[in-house]
Amino acid sequence: MRVALLAARRSLSAPDRAVAAAAVQAELVTLVRRLRPARMSAYVPVASEPGGDDLPDVLRAALPPDAELLLPVLCDDMDLDWAPYTGRESLRAAGRGMREPTAPPRGRAAVAGAGLVVVPAVAVDRRGIRLGRGGGSYDRALARVPATVPTVALLHDGELVEAVPAQSHDRPVHCVITPADGLVAVPGVGPGASAGRTRG
Repeated sequence: MRVALLAARRSLSAPDRAVAAAAVQAELVTLVRRLRPARMSAYVPVASEPGGDDLPDVLRAALPPDAELLLPVLCDDMDLDWAPYTGRESLRAAGRGMREPTAPPRGRAAVAGAGLVVVPAVAVDRRGIRLGRGGGSYDRALARVPATVPTVALLHDGELVEAVPAQSHDRPVHCVITPADGLVAVPGVGPGASAGRTRG
């Protein structure tokens, strides 16, 4: 499933990716402005990931002026630390194609203090279970996030599916955002249903 979905992403043309990124960004910005978190976490999309590589700048502009945007820093054991985003010039190349901030990390538990958590996914099913890239980094990060904090995965159209393989350590996300359907709450998972308008 992962191989097929990633191949479909790679087949998207640059104009199609740009249109999809703009739609996902617009919906996420609406959510951020509604929730006005004092701290949120997100990531820098790479290659054909949804959201566009300017996502951190878009989110920082949408946040209240004194709010903090944390981005992941990949640890040697594949866990995630978190550091504040201060601008595109502060990013450096990291493992697995990621770009990460150069500011001093705040610790692996810093994500627990976020009021909104945005995560990547290859697919999400109707239970909110993510299919990631197989490293387990975000499974560990989401385990530190309180159940009351909205968690949102960004997807391309066709990546919200009926079921993905699940393991006991998987933590569901509350919502997904797709270009066509916007913000979609996963029924019964938690605060996602009250995070904002849903479609689809």
